[in-house]
Amino acid sequence: ASGAGLGATIAMLTPFTLAWMAFGAVPLFAFIGAIGAVAVVYLLGRVGKTLPATTLILAGVAMSALLASITSYLMTVSGEELHGIVFWLLGGLYLTKWSEVWTVLPCVLAGLVVIWIHARPLNVMQLDEEQAQQLGINVERVKLILLAAATLITSSAICFTGLIGFVGILIPHAVRLIWGPDYRFLLPLSTLVGAIFLILADTLARTIMPPTEIPVGIITAFCGAPFFLYLLRRKKGLAFF
Repeated sequence: ASGAGLGATIAMLTPFTLAWMAFGAVPLFAFIGAIGAVAVVYLLGRVGKTLPATTLILAGVAMSALLASITSYLMTVSGEELHGIVFWLLGGLYLTKWSEVWTVLPCVLAGLVVIWIHARPLNVMQLDEEQAQQLGINVERVKLILLAAATLITSSAICFTGLIGFVGILIPHAVRLIWGPDYRFLLPLSTLVGAIFLILADTLARTIMPPTEIPVGIITAFCGAPFFLYLLRRKKGLAFF
């Protein structure tokens, strides 16, 4: 997401992209930024031929902080483009058209199919990666495929809408608490419930302070952040409240 934000910011501030705006320079730069950031995180997170979750997360946090700092600097020198950059970073559906939905739909569907095909390996990997390896699952290969598919879905979705956070944290965990951890059902249900949640959040963003429309990213963050803290407390026993 930080890579997409930096890419979109560069597109808005670079003079030679102004002539491309009608052809979608901002979504294109956001897509390239997201793909590039994930590629760098993947390379930094690898330890030999393996991809430990801990190093991947740490590499992602470090890269996110670096890209966010660059984006913040560009915002301070952006001048009259600041308003547009802020609204894109906060995320929203107000500028999205059906033509853009059809543009990203093939990428999103392809990524979802790839991930759903790997539902069984994901179920086994919930036990332990070493046990999954012993059961004949190429854990590192599955990780790479799923990372690529998730990157394709995420970068395609946010390139037109901006950064809408916490949906990917809130919804899958909520669905897991209700329907259980079986990925054969968890993946399609999370997709459906996530879409419904985003539509409801967008409706609230459009109606809560008329005639002003609040970026939907504010609504999703307001709902998602407390739930994320609840998950941390529930799983780690941290006394946040």
